[in-house]
Amino acid sequence: MGEVALPHPLCPLPDEINKIPTVDPTNQSLPEKESKEEATETEAMKHDQKDSISTVDFIPSAEKNNKTEAVILPEHLPKPEAPPGLLTKTNSISHEEYHQMKRSTSAQIPSTVDMASIGRFIRDRSDVVSAAIARRISSLKETSNGTSITEIVLPDVKVIVKPPGKGPSTYSSMKGRVSFFSRSGCRDCTAVRSFFREIELPYVEINVDVFPEREEELLDRAGTNQVPQIFLNENRLGGLVVLNSLRNSGEFEKVVKSMTGKKCSDKAPGVPVYGFDHEEAEKDNLDEMVGIVAVLRPRMPIQDRFVRMKLVRNCFTGAEMVDVIEQHLNLGRKKAEEIGKELLRKHFIHHVFREIDFEDGAQQLYRFLEHDIGVPKYFNFRASTNDNKPKSPAVIGQRLTKLMVAMLEAYASDDRCHVDYARIAASEEFRRYGILVRDLQRVDMETLSETERLCFFLNLYNAMVIHAVITIGQPGLIDRRAFFADFQYIVGGYPYSLSSIKNGILRSNRRQPYSFIKPFSSTDNRLKLMPKKMNPLIHFGLCNGNRSSPTVRFFTLDGVEVELRQAAREFFQDGGIEIDFAKRTVYLSRIFKWYSADFGQDKVEVLNWVMNYLDSTKAGLLSHLLNDSGAVSISYQNFDWSLNC
Repeated sequence: MGEVALPHPLCPLPDEINKIPTVDPTNQSLPEKESKEEATETEAMKHDQKDSISTVDFIPSAEKNNKTEAVILPEHLPKPEAPPGLLTKTNSISHEEYHQMKRSTSAQIPSTVDMASIGRFIRDRSDVVSAAIARRISSLKETSNGTSITEIVLPDVKVIVKPPGKGPSTYSSMKGRVSFFSRSGCRDCTAVRSFFREIELPYVEINVDVFPEREEELLDRAGTNQVPQIFLNENRLGGLVVLNSLRNSGEFEKVVKSMTGKKCSDKAPGVPVYGFDHEEAEKDNLDEMVGIVAVLRPRMPIQDRFVRMKLVRNCFTGAEMVDVIEQHLNLGRKKAEEIGKELLRKHFIHHVFREIDFEDGAQQLYRFLEHDIGVPKYFNFRASTNDNKPKSPAVIGQRLTKLMVAMLEAYASDDRCHVDYARIAASEEFRRYGILVRDLQRVDMETLSETERLCFFLNLYNAMVIHAVITIGQPGLIDRRAFFADFQYIVGGYPYSLSSIKNGILRSNRRQPYSFIKPFSSTDNRLKLMPKKMNPLIHFGLCNGNRSSPTVRFFTLDGVEVELRQAAREFFQDGGIEIDFAKRTVYLSRIFKWYSADFGQDKVEVLNWVMNYLDSTKAGLLSHLLNDSGAVSISYQNFDWSLNC
């Protein structure tokens, strides 16, 4: 008589047994002790499950050792619905057919899409990616200063690891307002700002360099124009000294809550309003030549002419302008010619090739500044010429620097490696910057000294990069012409692109990489503005808006040389150079490949120049490599063109 195998509690359900091949239990090699325990357990289960088993189906199988296997199907138990393609009662097969079935060597293509299989595949792949991320995270160690990892980059996967939430801020229920007056580049103001951000205290910053009309209010409220000046609602707290005293005593939170527990009154310093600019409401300060220009603009015979094998658009001759001035202003021809020269000097008009001064004749062609064919590329030009009296370029440069520094302090990380371009684009600082750069159209750049020009063009380049990223987007991976050549400002009557500022002015009219011509021709008046000797340090003061460029910064007139040297040191400390002593290889930024001629004639001269700006450890390694009479090779790092945001 055959034995009946009752189901073990840990065994698969009977329906699942039907789905797998039958296994002969007598063929398993088990220790004698285990066999006795299983036999005892089986006998006990016979009595316990006697009432629960209603039907027993016997399926004869191949006989081994004169024993017959049986499968128990408890019909009263709920049976799960069979997946598509498996056996059900309606399409059940006989025992003989069951044993004749063999697994096919390849799966047949189903006539319909199996969504369950697709789901399983996606889940499997997700598990693989998750496991890879987990392994990568677990393999990373925290830095020695205790900072946590915030970004991990895997192939084709970017993972942002956010620290656990700190919960609601202590000051989230504050009804009043904390505000403080500041200036751009002020260290004490930076300390106050960093402390407020650290404790997640909402605050309003009033930068008097951005809002100069608020400086009088600062003097009235605080009795001084020194910053920072902190206010809790309408109550003046003081400066950094008072803040540090309250922090050290542990009373700051108590004082803030007590003084800002009620709603802020109208007596408190007001929040700066976007678009409200007292400077725009100033009385008109028009140039004295504007009246003459207004007479000439509608009366000049402006037309396209063919000269030097070129079609020159929107131009007139010098003689035609003199005729109109003589006729409509009742002046002599000599006086009319002097007026024409003054209009050109103030950049209301310019020579079509920007080569010579104004002359009374039919050979030389001129045009109004607003008729320049490059106007669509001039992003500091709004439909018409700025007719106000030209301001000093030194004054504009200082104002530009203060605005840009204020933007970085408010919308960039403390190390300036990450810039929030979206918030800059929507800021009041950027709106005022757009108004300011219009004043560059007709400035006289030749009034600046060489040091002033160096500082001016360094800062203008970095400001234009931020403007270009906001306006036309980041540089393309292949064609970067739209960014570096087509985005232009009109400065002092001449167009300047990022490329012409860097290669034409700051690099003293040197060819840019992979180019055969110089930026400026030998007759270009912009050559007067370039330095007598090119300073290689300018490469570490220019930021192209990508991650492999030096960090964005703006320079002061008094300290531009010192600040450039500091910029070079920081660039090399942040990975601009790596030294593999074992391989005798120096890995330099690709900047040294593109502009190798700026740093030296050969690699030894380049490395000796670099050594002046390295820390003691790297300088010692490099000095040892250069002085032990062995060969030293230079390799160039990959350049990351992704945006520094």
